[in-house]
Amino acid sequence: MDLDVVNMFVIAGGTLAIPILAFVASFLLWPSALIKIYYWYWRRTLGMQVRYVYHEDYQFCYSFRGRPGHKPSILMLHGFSAHKDMWLSVVKFLPKNLHLVCVDMPGHEGTTRSSLDDLSIDGQVKRIHQFVECLKLNKKPFHLIGTSMGGHVAGVYAAYYPSDVCSLSLVCPAGLQYSTDNQFVQRLKELQDSAAMEKIPLIPSTPEEMSEMLQLCSYVRFKVPQQILQGLVDVRLPHNNFYRKLFLEIVSEKSRYSLHQNMDKIKVPTQIIWGKQDQVLDVSGADMLAKSIANCQVELLENCGHSVVMERPRKTAKLIVDFLASVHSTGNNKKL
Repeated sequence: MDLDVVNMFVIAGGTLAIPILAFVASFLLWPSALIKIYYWYWRRTLGMQVRYVYHEDYQFCYSFRGRPGHKPSILMLHGFSAHKDMWLSVVKFLPKNLHLVCVDMPGHEGTTRSSLDDLSIDGQVKRIHQFVECLKLNKKPFHLIGTSMGGHVAGVYAAYYPSDVCSLSLVCPAGLQYSTDNQFVQRLKELQDSAAMEKIPLIPSTPEEMSEMLQLCSYVRFKVPQQILQGLVDVRLPHNNFYRKLFLEIVSEKSRYSLHQNMDKIKVPTQIIWGKQDQVLDVSGADMLAKSIANCQVELLENCGHSVVMERPRKTAKLIVDFLASVHSTGNNKKL
């Protein structure tokens, strides 16, 4: 074989080997970096752009796609210890002609974290209202979506600022008062009584605890490699003290039942989406909300846990689009 041909194959092999070795090294040695690259790539693929906006010296980080039009803009609020990118799995199945905005909640990811910030549900609602006004998102009423803690904030927001919101989707929201506690809440109360709140199940600090949290939040049993579990832990570890402070604030007497206390003030058309096998927040909360909110429809998902957005993204997107079409249909009944 000609020497030049041999050299060509060597160079080609080396060119291919470099990215492959880099990927393997990242997977084994720096899985947290790989996770960040993954989200960056997914945002780019879906056309989501990251921007920052300021209220005085407070920074909000958000991603968006599209522009405001005759259809309502959609603001999406993530859950506890998550970030704006958790919505990407749903964004993938939403029409590209919708104006979407996903914001990092107070203290999360790229949004300001301050020791002076009010992390109560009321405090978070006020911060999100500041964000809305910075973007002038309420120039025309928008559709508000929130899941878990974000659902708690979204529901209270709709009660406090009814003119801002034209419709509401709550995905297994926190903030309701149940007649009986499920196993997860009972476990939390036992931890509180024993002063062992450093072991909050939603704040893992080892790969094993991360695996347990994923099993708690999901009905579907994901097989996650040890390296990825380690990467997920590495990404979260620097923030665990903040998560603990936030968690204790939102389960305090001031905040724990804020949605329950305000649900009868929600006047906009509301959609409730809940996984029937939710182990974190009992699905019976959907019936509570339906009885208190006048214009409310409930969608219960079979074989689905608390992480509805991750477990059933296509179904979640379809339910949201169908709900928006039914509520905001035009004169000729065109769907979104």
